[in-house]
Amino acid sequence: MPLSHLSFNWSRGLQDIAPAAWQALAGPHPMLDYRFLHAFESSASVDHQTGWVPYHLTVFDGEQLIAAAPCYIKTHSYGEYVFDWSWADAYEQAGGTYYPKLISAIPFSPVTGPRLLIHPDYAEPEQLAAAMLQHMRALCEQHGLSGTHVLFPDALSATQCAAQGLLRRDGVQFRWENQDYADWEAFMAVLSRDKRKKIRQERNKVTQQGVTCRVRNGQQLTADELALFYQCYSNTYHRHGSQPYLSMAFFEHIVRDMPDNILLFIATHAGEDIAASLCISGPESLYGRYWGSLRDISCLHFELCYYQPQAFCISQGIRYFEGGAQGVHKLARGFAPYTTCSYHWLTHEDFHQSVARFLAREEPSMQHYVNELEERSPYKVVAHPASEGSMSDFSVNDEPA
Repeated sequence: MPLSHLSFNWSRGLQDIAPAAWQALAGPHPMLDYRFLHAFESSASVDHQTGWVPYHLTVFDGEQLIAAAPCYIKTHSYGEYVFDWSWADAYEQAGGTYYPKLISAIPFSPVTGPRLLIHPDYAEPEQLAAAMLQHMRALCEQHGLSGTHVLFPDALSATQCAAQGLLRRDGVQFRWENQDYADWEAFMAVLSRDKRKKIRQERNKVTQQGVTCRVRNGQQLTADELALFYQCYSNTYHRHGSQPYLSMAFFEHIVRDMPDNILLFIATHAGEDIAASLCISGPESLYGRYWGSLRDISCLHFELCYYQPQAFCISQGIRYFEGGAQGVHKLARGFAPYTTCSYHWLTHEDFHQSVARFLAREEPSMQHYVNELEERSPYKVVAHPASEGSMSDFSVNDEPA
């Protein structure tokens, strides 16, 4: 075979892979960065106990790493944001075992980006991508995994998945685009009158309650500020009756190892820090990730999670602020919907065909939903965001209980 000289391997963690070699494949996306993905593993946020077992596919040409895919063996569907709970129920009611399964994704992050990471100098990327997906399917067949799932791939990885017959499922996320606004008022000027009025009322409510906000990057963050953030982050989960996915150690790792990519927006009330939101910055996008509050203050969520990051993007010339999955309320704050996708292959042929029929029925309703969202644009003149992108969400309610 033309690829017979290549070595396809499965790694139980990034510690087996040279950071520089991984970075040569991953490119500039901050959440595919070796340091970000390794933080999940070194902080035990992904392991056998959490149901996210690292099992990364690597491809070597001699000593050189020429391709990889971030993969995990999952024993549940939490933290994925592509909801396949009904598939699992149907599979198990029919006598099968849906878990474990294999996914290629960024843990706990509905963030679009490359999934089949191939060195830019490799001459036959389509052929290599096909072989990588075939190895993922073979792993499932050999070890009794129910299927392979590629979550939130970018356009190139999606094309490669489609070429190998994986089933596409569409989703919707929300993104704000900076149209080279000179300042905040320039952004306000392009909104419809009622949306402009609503945003000003919400921001005024926060100010009138005596709240001030500041932004700190990873270089500036103190240990106390990071501890405050984690207290807020954990409190939000606890208020919803669940446990936080990520440990304090995870956040300590990313602040230490990639400080230039970390931003914290902190709210202060009566001289005390009482809320924070954490964002991750990339070359042209700011990604909203986590938030929490210790007090109930009207409209504070909108201020810290939307308006402060939007204003920061305007001041720094950042093109996109990724608003994440779900949250139709984002439309009224200047966000626009765009389509995301995932790809699926089920080991059992009959079940694979059942899922195919389900997705065929689901697709028209999803398109109808997107059309409805686009009709509710907050802008005087409808903006046209890109059809594929990335992001995650501040809400902890994106996962079903």
